[in-house]
Parts: sequence; C-alpha cells; structure tokens
Amino acid sequence: MNPVLKYAFDDFEADLKAAELRRSGTRLKLQLQPFQVLVALLEKPGEVVTREELRLRLWPEDTFVDFDHGLNTAMAKLRDVLGDSATRPRYVETIAKRGYRFSGEVRAILAPVKTPPAASEARAGNSAPSAAALQTTQSAGTSPATAAPPAAVTESGLPRASRKTVRLLFTLAQIMYLIFYLSALFRLDRLYESSVLAWRSAASTVFYVYAVTAVVGVAVRMYLITATSFDYHLLGEKYRIIYPGLFVLDMLWALAPFLLADRIGMGLALGATAALVYMPFAQRVLMKMMQLR
Repeated sequence: MNPVLKYAFDDFEADLKAAELRRSGTRLKLQLQPFQVLVALLEKPGEVVTREELRLRLWPEDTFVDFDHGLNTAMAKLRDVLGDSATRPRYVETIAKRGYRFSGEVRAILAPVKTPPAASEARAGNSAPSAAALQTTQSAGTSPATAAPPAAVTESGLPRASRKTVRLLFTLAQIMYLIFYLSALFRLDRLYESSVLAWRSAASTVFYVYAVTAVVGVAVRMYLITATSFDYHLLGEKYRIIYPGLFVLDMLWALAPFLLADRIGMGLALGATAALVYMPFAQRVLMKMMQLR
C-alpha cells in the first residue's frame, strides 16, 4: 500500500511530511511531540495506544526524561489545540492506567499512484502521477514520515534559548515585580507621600489603586513563580487566561517610576517607564518560548 501523506478527521488535517496540523486549511500552532502523539493515535483509530508505545515513539530507550510529565504536557497541548477535554473527550479518550484512544473517524490520504509512462514519454524521462487517493480507514499502517524535518521545530521564529534559561528569565521578571509590590506595601506612608507629590488632587485615588494592586500583584507573582519553578504543564493555558488582567496590572505599575520623580528625576522616571512598558510583551514571548521547549 502506498504510504500515508496525511490524516484527516472532521475539519482537521495532519500533514505527516510537514509535521503540521491544519483546520479548514489554516495552520495551527502545535509542537513536534504533541503532533507525534496525535499521529500515533490517528494510525490506530478506535484502538488503545498504550503509554509505553507513546514513550518509545517520543523518546529513545537511552533517553533519561520524566516520561509521565512529558507525555501529560504533550497531551494537554494536543487537547488544547483540538479544543478537546479530558472530562468530555470528543477526539482523545483517556483509558485509565493503559493509554489513550482516538474516537473520531479518520481518513488516510495516500501518496499518489504513478502510472506506467508511454513509450515516448519513457524516452523523454517523463511520468504522470495520478491524483492522491482518499481512503476512509479504521486502522492505518505506520507511516515512515512521523518525524518533522529540522525546520519544523523552529517554525515559530522565536529566539533560540534553552528551556532552563527561558524559565529563569521569566522567574526573574516575576521577582522584580514582587520586589516592587513589597517595597510599596512596606512603607505605605512613603507611598502616600509620593502620590501627593506626583498627582496632587488625585493622590488618595492613586494611593489606594497602587496599594490594592500591590496586594493582588503579590498573589499573582507568587503563583507564576511557583508554577514556573515546578514546570506546571498547564501554565501556558492559565497564563493566556490571566494575561489581559496581568497586562493592565503591568501597565499600571509601568507608571510607578513617576511616583519617584522627585528623587530620581523626570528623565530617569521616563526611561524606567519605557522599560516597564516593554515587560508585558517580553513576558509573553518568554511564555511562548517555554511552550515550544
């Protein structure tokens, strides 16, 4: 049988050669390991694919890795892209203590079948391939093209850095904000004085806004620090949820240097504000880099 080029289910299409998942023709962002998990399930629709099979597929036998954590992370990312749920699975069903099963209907798109060329065409060295055959299958053979080419691993265009480095930078950013909040809460009297000097008639409002957001910020930063330290596999999903509120919080505190303008000068306050305005975007990029590693 001709090798499988793609697997299709509903409006999704998994391109084995490019290691890409598309939905209605639109390319979705899915890393290599979650894609390999998806392909393993699509090759055996309706059958249980054990965790051991997936381990051998994702990592060589001599690889030392936290397999359970790695597979759980890959599965969480796959379900996130598919819009699936572990509690109410539409595509990927968890089989307790065994593995996973793909429950949807899968169509295997085979490689084109080449027809024998005519004598004149043979002399010219030409051949005419037929159109790709579309076949509905309940169990497809293993495709030799389950691994992505090197270019697919860096498809996002994000900077290259080790996961350890990215996590460290992200954690340091959270510690920086945590220091800001604790410093403000430690001397509330100085915070009020700075509010009066910087904002005058609106001093009381500014004081309460910064005091309250500092308390909220401490809780948020502690969560991000601990989740990053323990490499929580759903951190990326949670971060996307809280990012709009976090963006507002960070932008508010980007103006905090103006509270110190009487001591550090207006020029330095402007420079510090410019750097802090950049921070929400930098943190988002770091989070995306973490999800790719």
